[in-house]
Amino acid sequence: MEWDIRVHNVVASMKVNDRIPLTRLAEYVENVEYEPDQFPGLVLRLNEPRSAALIFSNGKVVSTGTKSAREAQEAIDRLMSIFNELEIPVKNEKYKIDNVVASTHVGKSLNLTNIAFSLEETEYEPDQFPGLVYRQSETGVVFLMFRTGKIICTGAKSEEQIIESFKVLYSKLKEIGEI
Repeated sequence: MEWDIRVHNVVASMKVNDRIPLTRLAEYVENVEYEPDQFPGLVLRLNEPRSAALIFSNGKVVSTGTKSAREAQEAIDRLMSIFNELEIPVKNEKYKIDNVVASTHVGKSLNLTNIAFSLEETEYEPDQFPGLVYRQSETGVVFLMFRTGKIICTGAKSEEQIIESFKVLYSKLKEIGEI
């Protein structure tokens, strides 16, 4: 397989405690957006690694915007450090990766109509959306394929699953003569 696969976003989540004092975070931490009338959580932007954390008063934290599992771990570590500095108790430091989004370009145009008729588990309604949606049952990920040759993969739980999913897709597209 010769595709250049790029990870664009890793979303990780965790439950750190039963309660997080959002007002305290908003008062003492830089790069915070907290408008409880508009959004029930606090958005904390980190510069290193570049990411955003959605922090909710019920103890749930969602980290988004990192480009790898390693960066996601760094972002979580940085958040735990901030909680520690503010003496906010943390009962759980375990997180899980919820979603990895990646893309590639096959280097040529794709015939989406041919793909829709050749592969099961596809949805293609060009009047509603210009891409073909392919749900890969073997891996549980979803691909968005576009006529231009761009392919976006979402729903993976790891970078390894992304690579394996693209390999499966590659072989199916080769089998039907699209690449």
